Amino acid sequence: MAIPTVRYVENADAKIAYGVVEPANVTGPSICLIASTGRGPEDFVELAEALAEAGFLVLLPWPRGTGGSVGPMDTVDFHDLAADAAAVIEAEPHPNGCIVAGHAYGCWIARTMTQDRPDLIDGLVLIAAGGGTWPAELSQAINVAMSPDQPEEARLDALRLAFFAPGNDPRPYLTGWSGDLVLAQRAARGRTDRDSWWPSGSAPVLDIVGLQDPFRPADARDVYVNEFPGRVTLVTVDGASHALPDELPDTVAREIVKWVDETLS
Repeated sequence: MAIPTVRYVENADAKIAYGVVEPANVTGPSICLIASTGRGPEDFVELAEALAEAGFLVLLPWPRGTGGSVGPMDTVDFHDLAADAAAVIEAEPHPNGCIVAGHAYGCWIARTMTQDRPDLIDGLVLIAAGGGTWPAELSQAINVAMSPDQPEEARLDALRLAFFAPGNDPRPYLTGWSGDLVLAQRAARGRTDRDSWWPSGSAPVLDIVGLQDPFRPADARDVYVNEFPGRVTLVTVDGASHALPDELPDTVAREIVKWVDETLS
């Protein structure tokens, strides 16, 4: 499924492509969806359509080096990547405010934007955010899953281990990876001072977690509730893992809409 409308915006020496999914009638806030490690906003198409049906204007930026987005990748940190998404938000009108949502790695960038640009962001949504640390085998599973040189069955096994709950089809994640982007994103994490983004501003937070997500085991389920008391609404979803927005897009959309109605309205 293709993203219907693509636009471009400049951010310093970068040019960022972004998709737009517009509702027939804008009744909710805008939402900017930031993709996970090595992947683009194509993973969000079904989620974006469900949110648009609920009246949200949905913005879908491509990371640098993918989907028409270009710019330096060998010197960037979280703040540069957050500024790319912020430029996308600033390029569009938001009569009902704007929230930002990150998926997995994208949660770090969404949190950085909420820290750096509180003037733009009314709420923060974390989708399949990791618990802070995880077994090395999960990072290795990412390497196997994204590698076209690996046997397909090995890649599917890696996807089942790290991304998809039992019974969910991992094949959509056989495509859509950028190895160069993964390297740039991992290096960006190393360049970024944790204290410069970790507080995540002061906006309300929705934390949506798949119960089968190995990056967020039961003993790490309350990590953000405890870290940011009074700000975080934790929602758990059965039947989903780390690929949560692809596995259960309608459920994720429903939880976002409910949270906006109850928290931001």
